[in-house]
This record gives sequence, structure tokens and C-alpha cells, in this order.
Amino acid sequence: MRAVIQRVSSSEVRINNESVGKIAHGLNVLLGIKDDDTETDMDYIINKLVNLRIFEDADGKMNRSILDVEGELLLVSQFTLYGDCRKGRRPGFTRSGPVDQAEKKYTIFIEKLKSQPIKKIETGVFQAEMEVIIVNDGPVTLLLDSEKNF
Repeated sequence: MRAVIQRVSSSEVRINNESVGKIAHGLNVLLGIKDDDTETDMDYIINKLVNLRIFEDADGKMNRSILDVEGELLLVSQFTLYGDCRKGRRPGFTRSGPVDQAEKKYTIFIEKLKSQPIKKIETGVFQAEMEVIIVNDGPVTLLLDSEKNF
């Protein structure tokens, strides 16, 4: 499982020019699910998301988590995070999970995430054509990967 985490001033997901998820200060998370991801992978990513200290303290140092700053979180499914661009000119997506399995895992991930004491959690729509508006704060962008050899 991969997550691109961006510290944001605000973020929004739109489908057909209609807002389906919107947050203020917090994290925008693009989540990629691969075929063999398990609940252990989900727990790892969620634990990191909740506890990662990437918000500044009074001294301007990244010492505070999303919980510490009472931040919000916008989660968007992003199968292209497993795009393989090593050969040719078109990415391959063989490592991305089959759609039906990935959607089930995405739903479980959301349920697990919502059990965390995050102020507000919004999501995109699985497999929809979405427009994601991100106002990156910092900018701070990090990649999490649950795979052991990353």
C-alpha cells in the first residue's frame, strides 16, 4: 500500500464540477492499493498518517501530528501510484489490485481510518474521474509504503 501525503492549507475533490469532499488545514492523502495488500498494510499506513509529525510547532519545527493540530484529512484513491514506467512509454498497472478487491480494501481502509480521532475525514469516490484541488502547505509531500523493502 502506498500513500502520498501532502500537508495542505486546503484540499477539495470535485466530480463534474460538484464538490464531494473538502477540508481545511490538514492532510491530503492519495492512496494506492496493490493486489496483495492486507489489513496489516492498512494499519501501518493509518498509524503513520495519524502519528507522523509533519506540522510545525511554535518553534517552526515539524513536531506535531494531525491529531496535535486538530487537522482534517481528505483521502483519495489513486491506483496510478503503482504505475510501472520502467519499460516503454505507457505505464503498466499490473501491481494495482483488481478493481473489485481494491474497492473492498479501500472501504475497509476508510472504516479503519474513521475509527481514529481525526477532526474531519472526507473522501473522494472510488474509480471516479475526479478533479483534486490541493493547496500544498510548505510544500510538504511525503511517500509512505507498507512494503518492507521500500
